[in-house]
Amino acid sequence: MSDAKPEGGPEAQHEDQGSLTFFSVVMSTLAAAIGVQSKANKERDFKHGSAGPFIVAGLVFTALFVGTLVLIVRFVLSAAGA
Repeated sequence: MSDAKPEGGPEAQHEDQGSLTFFSVVMSTLAAAIGVQSKANKERDFKHGSAGPFIVAGLVFTALFVGTLVLIVRFVLSAAGA
């Protein structure tokens, strides 16, 4: 039996390309934000990705998160006052 990873999977394609897709940057950002980022994915991000896309994704995520919280608080306060 062989210990080699199966060929043709998405992870094998990422390693061959040397860059990360938009989806993988978004998923890594979300996983890191909630604290469930795997060590393998973190190493992949540092090896194949640059800091720029992750900084932008983090800022966008933060803005959406804060905006969502503001909308929820406004909704709850308006419902409580009615």
